[in-house]
Amino acid sequence: METISFGTDGWRATLEEFTTPRVRAVGQAVASYLRDEEFERPVAIGYDARESSRGFAEELARVLAANGFDVLLSDRDRPTPLVAYGIVDRDLAGALVVTASHNPPEYNGVKFVPADGAPALPDVTEAIADRLAEPDPLPESDHGTIREVDFAPSHAEAVLELVDADLEGLSVAYDAMHGSGRETTDAVLERAGASLSRLRCARDPEFGGSPPEPAPEHLEELIDRVRSGEADLGIANDGDADRLAVVTPERGYLDENLFFAALYDYLLEDDAGPAVRTVSTTYLIDRIAEAHGERVEAVPVGFKWVAEAMAETDALVGGEESGGFTIRGHVREKDGVLMALVAAAMHAAEPIDERVDRLLDEHGTVVQDKTSVACPDAEKERVLADLEGAIPDAVAGTTVENVNTADGFKLLLADGSWLLVRPSGTEPVLRIYAEAEDDARVGDLLEAGEDLLEEVL
Repeated sequence: METISFGTDGWRATLEEFTTPRVRAVGQAVASYLRDEEFERPVAIGYDARESSRGFAEELARVLAANGFDVLLSDRDRPTPLVAYGIVDRDLAGALVVTASHNPPEYNGVKFVPADGAPALPDVTEAIADRLAEPDPLPESDHGTIREVDFAPSHAEAVLELVDADLEGLSVAYDAMHGSGRETTDAVLERAGASLSRLRCARDPEFGGSPPEPAPEHLEELIDRVRSGEADLGIANDGDADRLAVVTPERGYLDENLFFAALYDYLLEDDAGPAVRTVSTTYLIDRIAEAHGERVEAVPVGFKWVAEAMAETDALVGGEESGGFTIRGHVREKDGVLMALVAAAMHAAEPIDERVDRLLDEHGTVVQDKTSVACPDAEKERVLADLEGAIPDAVAGTTVENVNTADGFKLLLADGSWLLVRPSGTEPVLRIYAEAEDDARVGDLLEAGEDLLEEVL
């Protein structure tokens, strides 16, 4: 049980560690937690397109049913946000989703989603971790039922009702990366009127030999298709389709920070409200908010913190620089299917490149990048403690004016640029982020961040 740890978004591990007995222990822990919290409603179980995911989902279903819970098991691999929406739509006690998201095929994972459809906060995951144990079934007469359901139709209706999208005349190239977005994201876009061309929309548990991570180096064909004029817009989802990447004719792969800025600006045309962003996300969001008389809530990295702040502030939008977003009126879980529809509607209203150009003209050029430095999980706490005493007075020749410690160390510099060092919650690395006015300056900041870590590693 000591190998099971719930990070930023559930427990993930290679299949050497992610074994059936341990998955069953997680199922028992969730059953015990729900029973102790006096939940009696059914529990949903979803899973992604990996070879092992359906089998692990069935194991979880059997454990939950043996503990007296009725189980709604997804009839096929589906995006995580469909299961999260299904919790609220069907008034369920919560859900377990078997997914390793964008990780390579040799990984799998599992996360618990509570009754509000938002990511579980630490008090919940800690309560589950405290209950890890071998299955303890009730007498067979008290077992619940297991029923297969399709979570797609109700979610599709909800997002099509929420988003005013007339996509007639818009051509979209969609890349599912062989993941769970296939026949889901593309189906919603087609229902809204878009003309679709599809890439990697067949299930492949090996994801074609590369991880289902919608990064530029994995989307070359999609980028070529849009830049050549074969499609007006490109959309890609990660493995469990809770995140998205956008490809535009002028920029190719659109930086997620710039997409967030365009998204907030677009939503503010017809609505009002604050934005929630993680500390690793661009200050361009703050500048747009200020121009509209709105405010921004900055939270630690992890969509659970975004979701919590959205509830507290009634935010119009919440997001993070890694491509996870949701909007007011939907469940507070990042949703790459919903956001694909919003991105297409935004592009149909005004080409995204033109909107981004206008925003950068109005608010100043912003460039951001990140890198990672290997660091064993057991060393992260020690490294951060040592780093606290090693914060310099200046970084890359510019004075450090302030230090934000909401998540790691974010050094705010006198010229408006910043450098952030924080521990990854999903991998044995430390992340280094930097934002400035041009690529050269960002490169200098990232190099300074690596030098700073070298002193304490």
